[in-house]
Amino acid sequence: MSHPLNTPLGRFGIVTSEDGPDGCVASIPAGEMVNPLTGTLTIAPLAMLVDHVGGLVNHRRRGPGEWTVSSELSFDVRPDAVDVIAEDPGEPVTATSKPFAAKSDVGLGLCELSHRGITLATATVRSFFISAPAHIGEFPDGPTGPLPPGSLADRMAVRVAESGGSAKALQQLPDPVLNNSLGIVHGGVSAMALELVASAAVNAGRDDRPLRTASLRVNFIRQFFSTREGGPESRYVGTALRVGRRSGIGEAQAIGPDGEVAIVARLTAYA
Repeated sequence: MSHPLNTPLGRFGIVTSEDGPDGCVASIPAGEMVNPLTGTLTIAPLAMLVDHVGGLVNHRRRGPGEWTVSSELSFDVRPDAVDVIAEDPGEPVTATSKPFAAKSDVGLGLCELSHRGITLATATVRSFFISAPAHIGEFPDGPTGPLPPGSLADRMAVRVAESGGSAKALQQLPDPVLNNSLGIVHGGVSAMALELVASAAVNAGRDDRPLRTASLRVNFIRQFFSTREGGPESRYVGTALRVGRRSGIGEAQAIGPDGEVAIVARLTAYA
């Protein structure tokens, strides 16, 4: 199933081929995607795919009157994943997910991502089952089809922002297409942005042998809203915790217009 282009999933070309409580399958075109902070190819779109397929299998297990809110997302990826994708950039990355253990107040979705049959990553998404909110927005109907032209930054509605020291930052511009059914920035979009700023931070000033993302751990703390008209900006800020010759550790935060940290992430990378 192709998703309407005026939805978060459609904006990034996600196609869902299986959708149920026992397993979900979806794909995303991840070739030729570039980090706006570094100008290099990025595996950030994998975070969007993980958020979708892992969260979806949890969501399909909800009971009557329940909804799901994801609290954690993580993936471990082979360091040469971007090279594997670049060998055939027109071929999408595919993810499969399945539930883990019996349903309780929390659900866990297990995921595996591959490209042309080559395993790229394993991932998990943990979601809380909550009482369904009184008002859940319906995604509008709209056309589906080939992705419109535009960079990853264009599709994410982010732009490079000023930051202090060696930190790297992206501003999250308002774009209603990127909001989920609860009216907040889609978790997959935020996870992508956190990977972009953290990986850029650990590679700051590194002209050769780049450090490539090997793992990403994201915790969703509170709702994250995009920059409001005329108000303070919402942004993603990445900083390096430790960088060595062959490895690096970075962290990232999504900071809302109220100045509060809404999402945090930890990234490890290797040469």
